[in-house]
Amino acid sequence: MQRKIRILIVEDEEAIRNGLMDVFVFHGYEVDCAADGREGLQKACSGIFDLVLLDVMLPGMDGFEVCNRVRAIDRDQPIIMLTARTSDDDIIQGLSLGADDYVAKPFSVAQLVLRVQAVLRRSQIGVANETRLFLGNDVEVDIANLSGRRGTEALSFTRREMDILQYLHANSQRPVSRDELLNKVWGYAKGLDMETRTVDIHIAKLRRKIEREPAAPRYLTTVRGAGYRLLTD
Repeated sequence: MQRKIRILIVEDEEAIRNGLMDVFVFHGYEVDCAADGREGLQKACSGIFDLVLLDVMLPGMDGFEVCNRVRAIDRDQPIIMLTARTSDDDIIQGLSLGADDYVAKPFSVAQLVLRVQAVLRRSQIGVANETRLFLGNDVEVDIANLSGRRGTEALSFTRREMDILQYLHANSQRPVSRDELLNKVWGYAKGLDMETRTVDIHIAKLRRKIEREPAAPRYLTTVRGAGYRLLTD
C-alpha cells in the first residue's frame, strides 16, 4: 500500500490549526502539527514530512527563522509560508529563505489546497537528463547539485530557481509568459485566478545570481508584453 503524503502544519492560532488539519485529513493526507516555532523546527527537521505549512508570526521562533534553519539542513524540503503580512519586503524575505510559495491570510481553503498540490507535484519532478547549463562563456549551472559559477564566483540555487532555469532553457527560442511559468513550473491550473508575485520575485533573485548587471540583464531578459526569455549566448 502506498504511504500517505505527510504534511506538517506550524500555526499558533488553534482554530486555524485545527481547521487546516481537518481539511487536509479530509483530502487524504497524514497531518501533524506544532503550535510554536521551536516545536515546528524540531518536527520539520525530522525529515519525515513531504511538505511544511509554516505560519510567519509564531511564538518562540518566527517562521522566517524556522524556514532558514530547515533550509540549512534540507534545501529541498517543500515549504509554504502562511501570513497576514503581505508587503513585498515580507514576501521577498520568505522566498529568499527558500519558501516555495507564500499564501496571505485570510485565504481560500480551496486555493490553499491547490497550492499545496502544486508544490507537491513539483517536488516529485526528477532532475532532467541534462546535468549542466551554460550561459555565454562565464555562467555554468550544475542542475543536480543546485549550484554553479559566474566567472570565479560560486552560485547556489533553490530547487524552484533551478526548475525555472531549466524550463526557460528548454524554451530559449521564445519568450515564456508569467502565466505559463505558473502553470508549467509551479503546477497551477491554467486560467486559475490567483494573485501572486512569486514569478517576478524569483526572476529578480535569479538575475542577481546569473547576471553581472541585474538591472541590465544579458541572459534572463524581459520581452515586453510577452514574458521572459533566457538567452544562452
